[in-house]
Amino acid sequence: MRKFYTAFSATILMTVFLMSSTAFAQLDFLPRGSQMAKVSQRIGNTDVTIIYSRPSVNDREVWGALVPYGMNNFGFGTAEQSPWRAGANENTIFKTTHDLTIGGKNLPAGKYGLHMIVNENNTATVIFSKNHGAWGSYFYDPAEDALRVDVETLEVSHVEQLTFGFDQVDANSAVASLSWEKKKIPFKVETDVTQNILAEIRQQLQTSPGFNRQSWEQAANYALNNGGDLDEALGWANAAIEGQFFSEKNFNNLSIKSQILERQGKAAEAKAVMDEAMPLGTVFEIHGYGRQLIAQGKKDEALAVFQWNAKNHKDTWPVDYGLARGYSAVGDYKNALKHLKVAEGRAPDQLNKDAIAANITRLQEGSDIN
Repeated sequence: MRKFYTAFSATILMTVFLMSSTAFAQLDFLPRGSQMAKVSQRIGNTDVTIIYSRPSVNDREVWGALVPYGMNNFGFGTAEQSPWRAGANENTIFKTTHDLTIGGKNLPAGKYGLHMIVNENNTATVIFSKNHGAWGSYFYDPAEDALRVDVETLEVSHVEQLTFGFDQVDANSAVASLSWEKKKIPFKVETDVTQNILAEIRQQLQTSPGFNRQSWEQAANYALNNGGDLDEALGWANAAIEGQFFSEKNFNNLSIKSQILERQGKAAEAKAVMDEAMPLGTVFEIHGYGRQLIAQGKKDEALAVFQWNAKNHKDTWPVDYGLARGYSAVGDYKNALKHLKVAEGRAPDQLNKDAIAANITRLQEGSDIN
């Protein structure tokens, strides 16, 4: 019996020793030569993130040596031919919260292993692999490619530590790039921001924001001003106006509805909605509406709105300033100057007083102040 326990104890001890070198977690918080890094860029409501390790040049020959050209057999793992891992250590990871277009090809939202084939002729192939959890590119399988994009490389000033970044960011795209030693490998990522946001709006309106009238107004206004479906936008505006427990008719949502109808070519309906909205508006909302009409070239309509505002909000700021703009728009500079001088005495701050003084000079010189 003693021999049995001795043998059993030895077996347990050996198992513990084996587990200590395999199953137990190692000290992965210790500093590494190639430090981990992460860079992100938001494009509209899309977050694009690259997670990578940053090797240094350290006086080494990089391209064609440390990073071999083409595909290579690294003598480890299951891959017969591997691209470069686009960094060091683990797989470089590329993440996007929405679908992207890269090189004219679609990359669905998700998480990818980012690899590169660097060529001697100043070109490269950027690879997005569905396998993002492998170590390096030793287990690369072309069957797991989600996307391949061919790009041209650029020569740049020396970059000691490998660096990913985003350049040329605009409303719908950005250029992601890897820079190391004297080479830069750029690739443009694009996304349909409007469709992404509209999809998010539809989803959000089914959750807690959908219990708020302002959310429906914002949704309708975004669709109106960003090329969304006008029938859908009209439905959102109508929900804000009436028929729901959160609905409340006001100048803002009626104004949005009117603009949608105008965009649909329903001018008479649009005007009827604005006639309904006017009594609900503040002096500043009506003033803004008048200026909007001037911007649209509807000068006579704008003057009528400014006159309505002056009648219904007598002796308040900025009704005389509005009348001055309205008369100026139709070319009646004499009346415009008269009301502008009244507005000067009612201006609430120096900024407005200075603007009015400048406009008085313009009217006296025979120029429109709009």
